[in-house]
Amino acid sequence: MTIAMPRLRERAAEALGDTRVLFSSPIFVIGAVIVVGWILIAATAPLISPYAYDAISPAEAFSAPSLVHPFGTDHLGRDVFSRMLVGSRTALFIAPLATGFGLVFGIFFGLTAGYFGGWWNEVTMRVLESVLVFPVIILAMTVLTLFGASSLNVIVTIGLLFTPHIARTVRSAVILERRKEYIAAAWLQGSPASYLMLAEILPNVRGPIIIEATTRIGYAIFIGAGLSFLSIGVQEPSADWGLSISLGRPYLQIAPWISLAPAFALASLVVGVNLIADGAKEAFSR
Repeated sequence: MTIAMPRLRERAAEALGDTRVLFSSPIFVIGAVIVVGWILIAATAPLISPYAYDAISPAEAFSAPSLVHPFGTDHLGRDVFSRMLVGSRTALFIAPLATGFGLVFGIFFGLTAGYFGGWWNEVTMRVLESVLVFPVIILAMTVLTLFGASSLNVIVTIGLLFTPHIARTVRSAVILERRKEYIAAAWLQGSPASYLMLAEILPNVRGPIIIEATTRIGYAIFIGAGLSFLSIGVQEPSADWGLSISLGRPYLQIAPWISLAPAFALASLVVGVNLIADGAKEAFSR
């Protein structure tokens, strides 16, 4: 207890210091404002949307932006503004869950490979790195074509494809950390490997993990929208941004607003997440 309490106080102080550094970064703050704004929109979308996102009105198809329909209507007469608001829920549901899924496996494999080394490190990393040979979008398309397109399959697929990237980052950080004197001292005191990995090493490699997590969320948003755009991700009648962009593609010349509104929303969210990732890099690289 006498040893644990000072360690807890030290880690709490470090976490508080990291938080202060993050919020002192203009890049991070701007990104956080954008992302929090979209989170609030996603949480209240059914309440603030002027129309039901799937309400069809053929008589109003291809209506240009107006006071009645701020971003116009699509080929079925659905309100583009309402669909853009509701579509944020899909992006903010799939991306964090997919990234979290990848973090669980990536941290496990990276932490154990970096700590134990030897044959476990060689086998684990060779298998994971073999996945990196193939483009993520191609692998995702293959898996979803085989197992079907659904939100759950998209989350699992993206998470598994992120696992090798996260594992490599965590492994490199763990290898550097385990060579430090405090780990050797704890090992000599008889601390078990599970304690050393989870209580000593993992909290001290949180910086690379946070950076990797925020970066991967941005990728997950983009990949999820890309899969929907190719019609192998989320399906109709969803208001998913990638799907909405795809549905509006044939009408770009006569009704460009159908694709432009969700494209702008997608770009703004990805930019916001990337700004948060850049702010995290600045904070944890000091």
